[in-house]
Amino acid sequence: MSSRPTSSPAPTSGGTRRGLDADAVRVLLLDLDGVLVDTRPVMKRAWRQVCEDHGLDVPFGEYERHLGRPFADIMQQLGLADAEPIHQTYSKASTAASHLARQFDGVMEVLHAFAAADWRLGIVTSKPLARATPLLAQLGVPFATVRTPNGIGRGKPAPDPILLALIDLGADPADALYVGDMAVDQEAARRAGVSYVHAGWGYGTPSSPAPVVAESPKDLLRLMDTGPILEGSLV
Repeated sequence: MSSRPTSSPAPTSGGTRRGLDADAVRVLLLDLDGVLVDTRPVMKRAWRQVCEDHGLDVPFGEYERHLGRPFADIMQQLGLADAEPIHQTYSKASTAASHLARQFDGVMEVLHAFAAADWRLGIVTSKPLARATPLLAQLGVPFATVRTPNGIGRGKPAPDPILLALIDLGADPADALYVGDMAVDQEAARRAGVSYVHAGWGYGTPSSPAPVVAESPKDLLRLMDTGPILEGSLV
């Protein structure tokens, strides 16, 4: 799997989606950590290893609140120099603890339902490709594009990875939905001109203006017949 396609405006958050063109491509883009897979135990163990190996005293909560950004950006946010050796430690520890990751309940069924309804599925994540690939393989869904920091462009909250995913799919922002769980996901969607739904089961809280919130993966199924966005909360 690569950051290029692997197979085969902008409404604002909280707005009402206009009816979709029957011939339009319907695109569901998703974040990975905190949306499809619960990797908090993996990240917590990896960060503990980083602190031990590099003599840091930074609580995991401080690292966690910057999730969604590329790793180097998180290090900058935390005021930590020498990001590359820290990243190497973190990556090695994450790989060793990968068995702790679990899919969120209902995720696989929801993804298959969208695929069966002819939505094109894609991933936009800040997790490096090498660590994202085995997690995505477990979902058993044919993602049409996967965008990670391994590709070109800036990372979230910049709109680049979302826009690049749409280019991969030949789709317009108006016909896409991005599901994330951090404020940087919401900002990236806004800047890309795509509709946004916040995964209430994830790790972060949304920012203003308040977006549509789904409290469980199965709540996303209500989007299938209404287009990329609904008015208000899904619950």
